[in-house]
Amino acid sequence: MNELAIRRGVVADATALAHFAARTFAEAFGEQTAPDDMSAHLANTYTPALQAAELADPDVITLLALRDASIVAYAQVRRNGKAPACVDTGDAVEVQRFYADSSVRGAGVARQLMERALDAAIELGGRHAWLGVWQNNERAIRFYRKAGFVPVGTTVYVVGSDHQTDHVMLATHIATRNTG
Repeated sequence: MNELAIRRGVVADATALAHFAARTFAEAFGEQTAPDDMSAHLANTYTPALQAAELADPDVITLLALRDASIVAYAQVRRNGKAPACVDTGDAVEVQRFYADSSVRGAGVARQLMERALDAAIELGGRHAWLGVWQNNERAIRFYRKAGFVPVGTTVYVVGSDHQTDHVMLATHIATRNTG
């Protein structure tokens, strides 16, 4: 397998990112989500135009993990996202999206990408980082715990018309984390 490269996404990546993001979201949650709800969510969240707008937004840093010029994972970190009330600090930046292709699971790609995502959160002015993760996604919850996130509450995430419960997790003092 060729070496991993992680770089910032640019507007020219919008179409490839939209396809990758929609595919990985559907793979992660498709079995537990009604087809109509999934279709509505994908159509409202992962279009090339929406991805282009996010890639151009100065309050969003999108990181792409690439192998052979193909996206294998990505993270979007967002400043000025409306944090749930359980995130009781004003200087927390959201890790809004974090997805990896199943082909790279266990290869350290997610760990490397999370380090870069937390660096991006610091760049956006964060001292802390928060994220939402579906309550039934045990694999992701374990990963986020290893990355230094702890549960602080819950929030609702809407997929189509389906209201799902997400755990809200917070990583504090991200600038002083041990990256070794």
